[in-house]
Amino acid sequence: MKKSEIKFSVELDDKNLPKSIQWDASDKEEDGLETTKSISLNVWDNLNQSTLRIDLWTEDMSVAEMKRFYIDILGGMGQTILNSTGDEFMAEEMKDLCDRLVKHVNEENKKSLN
Repeated sequence: MKKSEIKFSVELDDKNLPKSIQWDASDKEEDGLETTKSISLNVWDNLNQSTLRIDLWTEDMSVAEMKRFYIDILGGMGQTILNSTGDEFMAEEMKDLCDRLVKHVNEENKKSLN
């Protein structure tokens, strides 16, 4: 059986906030650590039948990037639901939510430019 490994390395500042985040994966095309501004990891806890979440971001991630990041996550989740369960209703609802959020962020960006 093939195994794949994903590693995260988080450097913290003196207040224990992420200063830098790096990641590596055994199946990645390029060797070595890559830098990122944010990670969001969700793990299903069988014992408690709930989701455990780890959300980390560095101070150099802008609010606009954070919003885009989470819209992309929601869109990916909708596609995963469709691929794994065939639930077109749920996937479409998530897509519609993403469309509304993109519209909101675009309007917000226009206001901030004026």
